[in-house]
Amino acid sequence: MQIRSRWSAIVGYSLVGAATQLVWLNFAGVTTVTAARYGVSESAVGWLAQVFPLLYVVLAIPCGLALDRWFRPALLAGAVLTALGAVVRLIGNDFGWLLAGQILASIAQPLVLNAVTGITGRYLQEKDRPTGIAVGTASIFAGMVIAFLLSAIFTTSASIPTMLIITAAFCVAAAAVLTTALYTLKPSFTPTTVPTPATAAPPAPAAATRPDSAAVAPPGSAVAPGLVPAGAQPPGRPDRGALAAAWGDPLIRRLCVLAIFPFGVFVAMSTFAQALLEPAGVSGGTASTILLLQVVAGVVGSATIPILVVRRRAESLLLVVSLTVTAAACALLALAPGTATGFLSITVIGLLLLPALPIVLELVERRTGEAEGTAAGLIWMSGNLGGLVVAVVVGLLVDHPYAAFLVMAAIALIAVPGARALRRPIAELRSQSQP
Repeated sequence: MQIRSRWSAIVGYSLVGAATQLVWLNFAGVTTVTAARYGVSESAVGWLAQVFPLLYVVLAIPCGLALDRWFRPALLAGAVLTALGAVVRLIGNDFGWLLAGQILASIAQPLVLNAVTGITGRYLQEKDRPTGIAVGTASIFAGMVIAFLLSAIFTTSASIPTMLIITAAFCVAAAAVLTTALYTLKPSFTPTTVPTPATAAPPAPAAATRPDSAAVAPPGSAVAPGLVPAGAQPPGRPDRGALAAAWGDPLIRRLCVLAIFPFGVFVAMSTFAQALLEPAGVSGGTASTILLLQVVAGVVGSATIPILVVRRRAESLLLVVSLTVTAAACALLALAPGTATGFLSITVIGLLLLPALPIVLELVERRTGEAEGTAAGLIWMSGNLGGLVVAVVVGLLVDHPYAAFLVMAAIALIAVPGARALRRPIAELRSQSQP
């Protein structure tokens, strides 16, 4: 009897994924009000958000390794820490408690986000995994939408505690749903199976007497030359570990480099769009609406476009198109900044650029098997590092919008050749994964 996909686990994960982003961006739309309420500078309030990508770069790999070895406990620890961080912010009317809560939640974020490929690989059939990754990733962006909506509703100093209470309630409920799902449903699938004829190689003679050296390939994945699948040992060599298995794959390394550019442009645009458009007469409220629409478009795009792209085998083409259109949109903002071009350009960027993430993660899931947590961590780490670097560069140009928008356009264009070069390895991966 065929085992059915367990979508309730994906629902629980999606809620917790949204919760991490809600805590992260709670203060993005009320920076000035928050600074006034707690008696700190706006720069200090900015650190309530900046601590997330900063710690992600540091913790991405350790958390990925933890997920590969102890998946359910590590993911549940992330859900609990997210909820705990949201609750800690309610303890006192003091900036220190806010920062403490943000640090707890930022530690949890890589445990949750790195698990998007792992939970789909354990609870969904192979045919459902691209959809599961798309849904899980879209929920992450949906958390951003919720954060922007709350900051648009609770705009005064007196209403900030109410916003924090609502956020904490959501995080606790999300952790409870995921905990219930993971403890009532055992994983129905494993990230590794016996190799298909297309990927299996004749066993080495030494492996016949060493059960621990029998290498197996993940479902729907290809074993790159010299890459030992996670959990396997080559004859006569010690276990290289999940990190070595993931980073030893040339395709994973190329995806990590590629992730730097779209992540960087998106983070920089989200951070500085309001300041860059202000000289063109775009108000803060209008800029917030533009950014909200950008993320909404990204949620819609991430939930639909990757599914269609995978079915049509057009992953490389979509990446090329999204990066090229993003560069054109940034160039348009440089040449003709304004409300109309802001709505058009930034919405299109969200619609086409954000779906690149689930597409890359789906390739990672197909490729890495038991090392998917570590490989996903490498992708997220690269993206967050790109976000930090590009945001710093654009921040230095915040008083020169023309130059700032052109820099973002150039960064997007730089990645186009890399996206085009993925066509061949993706085709090889697809052919090797088919029996």
